Amino acid sequence: MRTHMTALALGTVLLLAGCGSGQIGDTGSGQTDPNNKNLALITGMRGEPFYVSIECAAQQEAAAQGYQLNTQAPEKFEQAEQSQILGGIVSTKPGAVIIAPTDDKALAAPLQQARSNGIQVVEVDTALEDRSIAVTSLSSDNYAGGQLAAQTLAKLVGDKPGSVLALNTKAGTSTTDERAKGFEEEIAKHPNLKLLPTQYTENEPATAAQIVSSTLAATPDLVGVFGTNLNTGEGAATALSNAGKSGQVQLVGFDASPKQVDDLRNGRVQALIAQNPGKIGQEGVQRAIAAVKGQPVERETRTEMIAITRDNMDQQAQYFYKSHC
Repeated sequence: MRTHMTALALGTVLLLAGCGSGQIGDTGSGQTDPNNKNLALITGMRGEPFYVSIECAAQQEAAAQGYQLNTQAPEKFEQAEQSQILGGIVSTKPGAVIIAPTDDKALAAPLQQARSNGIQVVEVDTALEDRSIAVTSLSSDNYAGGQLAAQTLAKLVGDKPGSVLALNTKAGTSTTDERAKGFEEEIAKHPNLKLLPTQYTENEPATAAQIVSSTLAATPDLVGVFGTNLNTGEGAATALSNAGKSGQVQLVGFDASPKQVDDLRNGRVQALIAQNPGKIGQEGVQRAIAAVKGQPVERETRTEMIAITRDNMDQQAQYFYKSHC
């Protein structure tokens, strides 16, 4: 049965903290050259549509502003390779590095070193636990996104009792941890739904598929699955389809990759919580340029998200992610 659901937009921009005092260009022991026209963008994973969408918007904005943007990414969402990339970027001395940290603790030291060398640090999508390193941070309101996912799944399931599974990526990933937390606390408001222990997929679709397959075998009353990001959602959709459970077990994914959009249209996914990566990429470059020039920037900003179902997807196409620029 197709369920109609009104799209819920979450606050377009939520300011969580104001700018600090003093000149933004004063960073650690290094001084930023306000005339530096070189920027760097390090996303979380090469080729992932969410990050591709950030990159496309960032490249477009940098070109429009007359800046050069060097874009790199690790092959997988893991901190060791990203740290190596960051080290190489720092040696080229850009005015700012825009980065989606793959670990909220392990990337602190190399990013602090960048800051000490006079390189502005702009966080996009994910963030460090240490809030003193980056000059600004842009991401979706991930806790609220998890809440929206729980509300959406509860509407899809209705009054039917049963178990619900949340799939996270890697512990220590700020974005998905917040989504899982928001989902857990919101789903607790629905007494007919029992939340199973959160499972971690290491951001691998195949691992997500294996976990869902095992859960289906061990939990006959499974009625819903929440995938906290693109890869977990894609893997869950594959497992449910292979088991002949698509549409019987409701699946809410996070992100709107081309494959997930196809899965939504074909009934393998019942809803997607979509972010606005284009806005994150565009504003990330704008903030980086402002910081290089010594202009004040907002410390933390959240962008909107929306719940997309098969009934409203054609009206929400602007939220679909890109596979290439």
